[in-house]
Amino acid sequence: MARRAGPSGFIDEITIRDLGVIAEAVLPLGAGFTAVTGETGAGKTMVVQALGLLTGERAVAGQVRVGSGQSWVEGRWRVPVTGAVAERVRDAGGEVEEFDTGSLGELILSRSVSGEGRSRAIVGGRSAPVGVLGELGESLVVVHGQSDQLRLRSSTEQRLALDRFAGREFREQLDAYEQAFHAWQALRLELDTLVSQREARIREADALRVAVAEIEALAPVAGEEEALAERAGRLTNLEDLRLAAASAREAVSSDELDGRADTVGLLDSALRQLERVQAHDPALEPIVESLASASFLVAEISTQLSSYLAELDTDGGSELDEVQDRRAALSVLARKYGPSIDDVIVFFEAAGPRLIELENDSDRIEELTDAVADALALAESLADSLSTARADAAARLSGQVSDELAALAMGGSQLVVEVLPGVELTTSGRDTVHFLLSSHSGAEPRPLGRGASGGELSRIMLAIEVVLAATDPVPTFVFDEVDAGVGGASAIEIGRRLARLARGSQVIVVTHLAQVAAFATNHLSVVKDSDGAVTESSVRQLSGEDRVAEMARLLSGLPDSESGLAHARELIELAREGR
Repeated sequence: MARRAGPSGFIDEITIRDLGVIAEAVLPLGAGFTAVTGETGAGKTMVVQALGLLTGERAVAGQVRVGSGQSWVEGRWRVPVTGAVAERVRDAGGEVEEFDTGSLGELILSRSVSGEGRSRAIVGGRSAPVGVLGELGESLVVVHGQSDQLRLRSSTEQRLALDRFAGREFREQLDAYEQAFHAWQALRLELDTLVSQREARIREADALRVAVAEIEALAPVAGEEEALAERAGRLTNLEDLRLAAASAREAVSSDELDGRADTVGLLDSALRQLERVQAHDPALEPIVESLASASFLVAEISTQLSSYLAELDTDGGSELDEVQDRRAALSVLARKYGPSIDDVIVFFEAAGPRLIELENDSDRIEELTDAVADALALAESLADSLSTARADAAARLSGQVSDELAALAMGGSQLVVEVLPGVELTTSGRDTVHFLLSSHSGAEPRPLGRGASGGELSRIMLAIEVVLAATDPVPTFVFDEVDAGVGGASAIEIGRRLARLARGSQVIVVTHLAQVAAFATNHLSVVKDSDGAVTESSVRQLSGEDRVAEMARLLSGLPDSESGLAHARELIELAREGR
């Protein structure tokens, strides 16, 4: 599980309805150390089950209280309004409600389980897959109890925990190694690609040389296809164009119209007639001006038609053959490298640099071979340093956790943190890390969780968490059975260490020992009432004399005994001073 340092929130309150033997209960939790106590069978572990449901654990129909249609649990968390948790909630469509002050907002998670085992989750006010609860739970809560709840169950998680324990200087070493590793990987990938694709790149270079030569020989120009098509159309219809232009010029201005006046002559005649009488009527003036403009314009058209005919006379059939040959050659280029001549030009401009790159493959392979060797040597050197630093951190972690185990009634037990350097480099170095437990002097170390009871396992994890907490805080810890099989001074040491852990994280403990509960800053009691065949439980927050009475019951089974009450008060005071 990924752990995050910094202020990461806590569970403010849990509401339970029809779960196990609990009909309805509200658990006020809050920051600090909460102890949950109660008589055997009262449903203390329902608190752990409720948290399990809220963090995505599998739901079963047997969790629903007898006679009810469904169970329902709701948790109110205080979480940072920014960060991974809030971002995941918003990705799921939910919201973290922001308060007016502070960096923590409220996140509400709820889960229902039907009598048939169907489950429904609500995240931040929106329905969501149960898997989202699981993702959020990994960042919010760590549960220690039965062996299947062991957090550091994999070698990867154990290595991550050791790396965080190793401290800031190690983190800087790891960052430097990761950069060197990724640089080596990138160079190696480029080299492998060049080598594996060498034949294909040679063929590509040969094809590019042919293409470049073809295109250079023809030297196409952007837009040339359209210009040639226009020229070909003109040359193909040359005689029709000449006949039409000549006829038009003769009609506009010619001496060969069988004695008939041409357009220019007619306009000139009309203009002279009007100019002769223009002085007698001013209304003719604009007509005369228009007629003069028309005469000038028609004369200009005659000149243009003459120029056009002169140009046509210079065009010949040989030019048409040249244009058509050029168009055919361009069409071949377009089919090969197009689909248009403009695309051919783009291809040609890119082909040059690519050809240079391909022709330099041999030099680049030689350079990369040397670069890969240098990058590998650097990565291996940094990996060796990581292995040395991990071994030092492993010895420190082993010693500190083993000291904690001795104080938790597990004298002779020793945590062995094994760092095994491998051959292959990975993103984290070349080491495999294992957390092993030697149960007594001379015993062979075994993986965590093998051969340990639930209570012993919880104490082992408590010892590890207390040591890791300085560098690797977790928002909320839940311990179930942490005090199984211990009592007296050892139980007091368990309580003291839970209180120490609660300085930086929220701690919730289900316990039957007064020596542990005494260190809590919040004490909840699960009370059961018998009503025929159905047992219902409720939860009370204890303070003052009510708490003293519960502590006396835990100590002696006699909540009203004067000596028990006196002992309970003494224990509470001892714990207060210890905190």
